Parts: sequence; C-alpha cells; structure tokens
Amino acid sequence: MASHNEEHIYHPKDAVSGALKVSMYTGTAGLFASAVQNTLQKQNVGPWGVFVRSGSTIGIMTAIGGTYEFVKTASANLREKEDHWNVALGGFFSGAILGLRARTFPALLGYGAGAAAFLGTFDYTGGTLWGYRNRTDEDEFDRLERIRKNYRNPGEETVARLGEGRGIYGPGYAERRRQRIKDAYGIDVPETPAPAS
Repeated sequence: MASHNEEHIYHPKDAVSGALKVSMYTGTAGLFASAVQNTLQKQNVGPWGVFVRSGSTIGIMTAIGGTYEFVKTASANLREKEDHWNVALGGFFSGAILGLRARTFPALLGYGAGAAAFLGTFDYTGGTLWGYRNRTDEDEFDRLERIRKNYRNPGEETVARLGEGRGIYGPGYAERRRQRIKDAYGIDVPETPAPAS
C-alpha cells in the first residue's frame, strides 16, 4: 500500500484543448440563456434576436468558461500543483471578464475578487459547502468504519430506551407477549410457526 506522505507527481494538462471544450459547454449555456432572454422581450424581434439583441450573453459566457479553464490549467501547469489556488486564480480572471461589462476598474476587481473568493473557498472545502472532505491523513475505509461504529448502539439498549412495539422487538418478545395475554385475558395464544421461505 502506498504511503500518504509520498510526493505526488504532477502530470501537465493541455490548457488550450481544455479551454476550448469548456468554452463550447458554456457557450451552449449562453446560447440557451440568450434564447430565453429573446423570448422574454416585449416586442417581437424574431429568431435572429438571439444573436442580435442578446448575443452578448453568448460571448460573455463563452469567454468566462474558457478563461476560467485556461487560467486554472495553465496555473496548475506552471506551479506543478493541483490545489485551490489554481481555482481561485481562474475565478479571478473569469470574474474580471464579467466585470468588464460595467466598464469600470473597481467593478473589474470586485467581480474578480468575488469569484476568486467563492470558487477558491468552494474548492478548498472539497467541492462542497458542507465541510472539508479531502482528508489525506485518514484512510477512507477507516473513516467510514469509524462513522458506522460511532452511531451503533446495542439492541438491548435501544429496546430499553424506546420500549417494545412499533417494529422494535427484543429477543423473546413472542413468549413475553403470549404470557401477558394469558395473564391479562386468560387466552392461550398458539406459537406462530416460522415462515416457510
């Protein structure tokens, strides 16, 4: 089994092909958003309004996606390390493109810093907003076993806390039930045979 302290070897990735692929995805999403904007116009602008009226949405979303992926991958290649700083740097440049629409330098820096902070934090916490999950000091199997055993109580303790009934029955419940019915009502309840399966 490989040690967790072993130095990870970084393999460079093609930043241009990754940026083109992500640009196609975000450009398609931009085309969809532009079509929605076109259908919500009050006056009839026709089908070419997707490109003429709200076509800037397509360009902006294509540029944001491509820039993010290119800067993130190029930064990882230059630093030879995959971490949250690459994501934050990509987020800064893609957010700055969104800030270009306002045509002011503070907006450019603000949008860039906001996107960098959000995306960097999101990646740092393991790609989730519910806490850090990329623990390298603990084996995943051991962690899951610890969680599983942490909440397990003995059956007798559960029955003692909740009592029997409602689907919770301890060992020997059938005999105790027969005896309670016999004591309370004087009826002999026959033993139920085990199901034939």
